[in-house]
This record gives sequence, C-alpha cells and structure tokens, in this order.
Amino acid sequence: MERRNFLRGAVIGTSVAAFGGTLWRGAAFAAPAQPGAGPYGALGTADANRIRLPAGFSSRVIARSGQQVGSTAYTWHNAPDGGACYADGTGWIYVSNSEINPSGGAGAVRFSSAGAITGAYRILSATRQNCAGGKTPWNTWLSCEEVDRGYVYETDPWGVKAAVRRDAMGRFKHEAAAADPVRRTIYLTEDTTDGCFYRFTPTTWGDLSAGRLEVLKMGSGTSGPVTWATVPDPSGASTATRNQVSGAKRFTGGEGCHYADDTCWFTTKGDNRVWQYNAAAQTIELAYDDSLVSGTAPLTGVDNVTGTSSGDLFVSEDGGNMEICVITPDDVVAPFLRIEGQSGSEITGPAFSPDGLRLYFSSQRGTSGSSSGGITYEVTGPFRA
Repeated sequence: MERRNFLRGAVIGTSVAAFGGTLWRGAAFAAPAQPGAGPYGALGTADANRIRLPAGFSSRVIARSGQQVGSTAYTWHNAPDGGACYADGTGWIYVSNSEINPSGGAGAVRFSSAGAITGAYRILSATRQNCAGGKTPWNTWLSCEEVDRGYVYETDPWGVKAAVRRDAMGRFKHEAAAADPVRRTIYLTEDTTDGCFYRFTPTTWGDLSAGRLEVLKMGSGTSGPVTWATVPDPSGASTATRNQVSGAKRFTGGEGCHYADDTCWFTTKGDNRVWQYNAAAQTIELAYDDSLVSGTAPLTGVDNVTGTSSGDLFVSEDGGNMEICVITPDDVVAPFLRIEGQSGSEITGPAFSPDGLRLYFSSQRGTSGSSSGGITYEVTGPFRA
C-alpha cells in the first residue's frame, strides 16, 4: 500500500461541523463524501454502551476491571491498555496489557469462531505499568513497561509458555513495538518528552535474546532521510539510552506503533502527530499534524494505532473527545466511533480479529475515571475489506 502524505499537494478539505473548521491548510486531504463523515458515514446516537457508531455497527462489553470475564473464573485486570489479536484455530484470542504499577502484566480472552467467549487467563504477572506493546510474526506478544528503565517481556497469548524478559531490547520508558518482517527488525517508541525512536535487530530472527539496539538520527525538521546509530549500552545503567548517541532525533512522547507495507506509523502525543517512517527509503515524514488544521482538529490526544488490510489506520485518543478516528489511504481523517460520558478516561488497545470483522478496544478508566473502572469492548459491522 502506498499512502500519500497529508502535507503534500494542494487539495484542501471542506469546512464541516463535525470537524469544527476547515481542514488541512495546504494539505493533500480529500473531503469526505458526506459532510462531517468519513468512509463509514456520520456517527449515530449513543447505544446502550454509550458508544456512538456509524450505521450498521454495534457494540458489546467483553470485560470489566475487577469482574469475571463471561462465565470464566478469570478476573479482568485494572487499567486495560495495549492489545492485539491472534488466530486460534477457527477462533481467536485478544491480549490486553494492564497499565498499573506495581502488578501490571497482561491477560487474554479466547473466542470461538462465532465470537463467544470460551476462556480468559493471565499471561504475564509481577511487572510494572505495562502500557502498549506489539505482536511478533511468530505470534507472541511483546508487553512493554512504561517506567524508567523498563523492560520488554515476550509473552505467550495462549498462556502455555512462561513469559521471558528481553533485556537486549533495551531498558527505557517503553511504549509500543512493531515488527518489520522484511528487514527483520522491531521498531520501538519511548514515552518521554524527549524520547527517541528505536529499532532492535535480533541476531537470529525469531529469537529476541540477543541483537542490536539502534536509535534514529536525522537533521532538524520533520521530514527527510534518516540514519541509525547503535546504542552503546542498551541497559542504560549509567546513561539513559536516549542520551547515548549524539544527534538522536527527539520525539515528544512516543505512543502507538504499527507496521505495514514497508512503513512504520507511530504517534507522538506531546505534539499530536502521526509519523510515517519509510523503511525501504529510510525517510521520515508527517502523516498527520493537528497544528496544520485550521479550526478544531478531527484527531487529538493521539495514542494507540492499528491498521486494516484496506490500508485504513485506526488511531485512538487519550482524552480528546474519546474517539477512535480513521485515516484512510485517500487521506480522509474522520471519527469512526466516540465514547460518551467517559471524559476522564482514554481509549486503548485497538485491534482487529483475524478476519477483520471485529474491533476490540478498551476505555482504560471507564465512567469512574479510576484504573479499577476499565471496560473492554467489541465492535462488529461492515468494516472495509
């Protein structure tokens, strides 16, 4: 898939009430076919779960923090965060982190081919503030600790194999990870105001016990060619990893990370941007920047990100107006859903079932605004193939 950059070209989006203003000053932004709506149409009224969805879509609650999941004996964790889905025979598994400190860890829910919950269990325990992470091509879940000198843990979504701490992937305030199977490397974001963007290349693909940690370097500005430099001490024992390489590019609060078709998209919450790293060309540029929006931006508080086979990106908001927004290959940015009555929360862990027909995500603090109030949802409907 080839995605045009929003900051090139001269097509300007229309002024629409749902966005609150004219979009993309000088941007290659296509106006939605229906004013105020993206490819799925305008949001309807809130359903029984207080979620506003386009026509044809519906939601259900999968789990609530502190309560048993379905008829299983597993109690869903507090502060559900990053997640991913895995094929499991004719069914699938949804994995979810727990962003609390101490305890943290991650849990999983198993579904039948019809979407019924058939099991739930713990896959990682006794870790700290597990925020986001990433899925590997060999079907493990990388759960990342968002604490100073945090670790990456490789976990088994089936809960059979014990989780393994992957020291070689560096000790820093980890956020998300995205695997690039072509170049056999894993991209990593860092959630600090002066964080960096890393890649870890294992000595043997599929084995994360050893390898090379590098940090991205580039000149001033927001686009252009990049280079990579080895981090001398991934443990950060005496000097933080982000401060070991002169000229390392700084990003204000690295968040979600998603790889597809030679491109790694990642978000930075501090400046409300979505970046795209072209791994084949080794260049970087902006895909979304709310400072270039005239009027109210359609997407604020950018956080976790995932994608579909159609090339759509789904970006969840940390705060904002509690939306998951879609960014299409045609450069439309529009709300896909909105959660009402949960302004003290954030949307986390968006992930699609293997068939692309169900979207899972959480409201980390729910209606209570507390980590014990987390709610995990499923949305079904006519997603684009």
